[in-house]
Amino acid sequence: MKSNGRNISLTPYDDIFSTEESRAESMRETIKDIPLADLYPFKDHPFKVADDERMQETVESVKEHGVLVPGIARPRPEGGYEIISGHRRKRASELAGKETMPVIVRDLDDDAAVIIMVDSNLQRENILPSERSKAYKMKMDALKRQGTRTDLTSCQIGTKLRTDEKVADGTGDSARTVQRFIRLTQLEQPLLDMVDEKKIAMNPAVELSYLKPNEQKQLLEAIDLEQATPSLSQAQRMKKFSQEGRLTFDVTDAILSEEKKPPETSIILIGDRIRKYFPKSFTPAQMEQTIIKLLERWCRSRQQSQER
Repeated sequence: MKSNGRNISLTPYDDIFSTEESRAESMRETIKDIPLADLYPFKDHPFKVADDERMQETVESVKEHGVLVPGIARPRPEGGYEIISGHRRKRASELAGKETMPVIVRDLDDDAAVIIMVDSNLQRENILPSERSKAYKMKMDALKRQGTRTDLTSCQIGTKLRTDEKVADGTGDSARTVQRFIRLTQLEQPLLDMVDEKKIAMNPAVELSYLKPNEQKQLLEAIDLEQATPSLSQAQRMKKFSQEGRLTFDVTDAILSEEKKPPETSIILIGDRIRKYFPKSFTPAQMEQTIIKLLERWCRSRQQSQER
């Protein structure tokens, strides 16, 4: 039996546009005031949140004005939200006595979340080497998983950026510097802490990152014993001995115990040569102060003579 068409059901005009509006609404980013208890830190977040002077300034701003820039978070499968950007703002809100914080909620996969988390935090000042190294490594791994070219050793020029170049883009660091920071992730944590504390400089730290874990532990023992840290040349020799399979504790300690040559810019004043110019009662500190004052006077005299 043929249908006469009278039973055809058409979607009402208002329902069509309501559906389109709801689709558009679902595509928009929404800012929500989310309870602080429902905001969780990003997994393996590499940036430290310290209750320092800058944090106190942020706390005062939050007390007076609230959180002016919303954080970014994504829903967690187990409930609540994972912070992608805004860990310091959350901490400041806690210290300011707030119960909620404005957050932009986005549905992001793991790799996209890592990239946004790293990029948003790298804009901060005073980032520690350990923070930068771990952040670069996380972003590098995320970009690799997204299918970006991963050849770190190739220097061929092509139309497609290497992964290290993409990580470096917008950071102010070169691709080579990115690679060097990522090398620091191979350091044992106590050695990495010494880099943060400026007890070990960047160049020797990169060389030390090639030592095996047990060799790095031997180095830490030698550092404690000698109360000294490696120079660049010492670190390079340790790396060479390691590659040859000959870096024992005794070798490490022997290298570290060597007397380091002073930098070329250093000036050493021999006590006997300058002592005769000062009263016997003068201490080394008094002699140093007198020398500095005389040099300042000499510098002013030269400037005045040049202005004439």
